Amino acid sequence: MFDQPIEGYHVDDENHWVARLACGHFQHVRHDPPLVRRQWVTSETGRDEMLGTRLRCKKCEQGDPPDHLGETS
Repeated sequence: MFDQPIEGYHVDDENHWVARLACGHFQHVRHDPPLVRRQWVTSETGRDEMLGTRLRCKKCEQGDPPDHLGETS
């Protein structure tokens, strides 16, 4: 129920990639080794291949309202 498909991406004001989820929430998808390894984030092809992939949405779990551009926490 809290796993939501990726519908698109945008870059935040710190130049980090953010996934737009079907639920209306945003979620950072950083490639920040060694802590987080998401090599797919670093290329347009990789990001495109991940469209539709489901991510666990903590904001849905908390009952948060949908995000809007400029809100990427």
